[in-house]
Amino acid sequence: MTTQATTAASKFSSMRWVRWGTLAFMLYLLLVAVSMVSGGFKWSVGEQAKTLFEFASHPVAGLMVGLIATALIQSSSTVTSIIVGLVAGGLPVETAIPMVMGANIGTTLTNTLVSLGHARCKEEFRRAFASATVHDFFNLLAVAIFLPLEMMFGILDKLSGWLVSPFLKAGNMSMNGMDFMKPLTQPAIELVKGPLETLGQNGGFILIGLGIALIFISITLMGRLMRGLMVGRARDILKSAIGRGPLHGIASGTAVTILVQSSSTTTSLMVPLVGTGVLTVREVYPFTLGANIGTCITALLAATAVSGDHAVFALQIALVHFCFNVLATVLIYGVPFLREIPLKCAFFLSDLATKNKAAVAGYLGLVFIAIPGSILAFTA
Repeated sequence: MTTQATTAASKFSSMRWVRWGTLAFMLYLLLVAVSMVSGGFKWSVGEQAKTLFEFASHPVAGLMVGLIATALIQSSSTVTSIIVGLVAGGLPVETAIPMVMGANIGTTLTNTLVSLGHARCKEEFRRAFASATVHDFFNLLAVAIFLPLEMMFGILDKLSGWLVSPFLKAGNMSMNGMDFMKPLTQPAIELVKGPLETLGQNGGFILIGLGIALIFISITLMGRLMRGLMVGRARDILKSAIGRGPLHGIASGTAVTILVQSSSTTTSLMVPLVGTGVLTVREVYPFTLGANIGTCITALLAATAVSGDHAVFALQIALVHFCFNVLATVLIYGVPFLREIPLKCAFFLSDLATKNKAAVAGYLGLVFIAIPGSILAFTA
């Protein structure tokens, strides 16, 4: 028995090391993928980058592009990493900022869909749907406050620009201390890029497509691996922090989301706990805000893969995502009147949805399909 137990423990330890090794490789693959998107964008579009993104040059249209892309992919980490790559390839930061805001709204669709699993029991569904939509309404309120401020004063643009200013060298826009990634990622990029060079400009578009696919694959697998490796630790953090106060809730939401690499997973985890009455909507509210902050780590990691003239802008857009979520949390949760708005809206909608399930379809169709589609059609 002792020998069998030792053998089993040894196998478990070996499998754990294999998982950690795979996780490190997935992180490397993410960095390579972001560089591929950046390189492909420069190659295929070059100086015409601004023309390509004219359809999203209006801030509201950019917001809708980010919202729809994230609602379809169901990963704000993936979309923001793609945006980092595009900015590194020449997409203007001011065009990308509303896209990042839209990604925050689009990612809330997952936990709203998860809440439908409680539809059979009215009371459970009311609690679960309120828990899911409080995230929606917080992000909608954050955009309603910060998008007009950004359009008028460029707050996030200026703040993120100030934060990246230490990385600027005199006379150019390259980044100090960030070029260490290029020797690691360049061989893999050249290996993929080589066969595509005979295709001319089309090779750049293929490189972008491959990069986006790799971003999606790497982030998905990283999330699964982290959940497998950290599930016990994440659960411990969750149990010890939820209900101990707002600051603990925000901190634990941030920590768990960094561990599992997915705010959708983190917030969706809360829905059944609230639905079954283990936790209340008010208790998980701060945890949800922490998840918004924790998901920013992926884009910041992706920005380290970028080098060249636009590298500083890639880091800047990743910092925009971070600053937006931190400022929204401080302002909305810090002001009692604003703090209550997402809760009141979530409770109102959950009561409506409990009485008539058509309200759920109407809400999802309006926020994630009708309004974004209409705005994009109008601005086009």
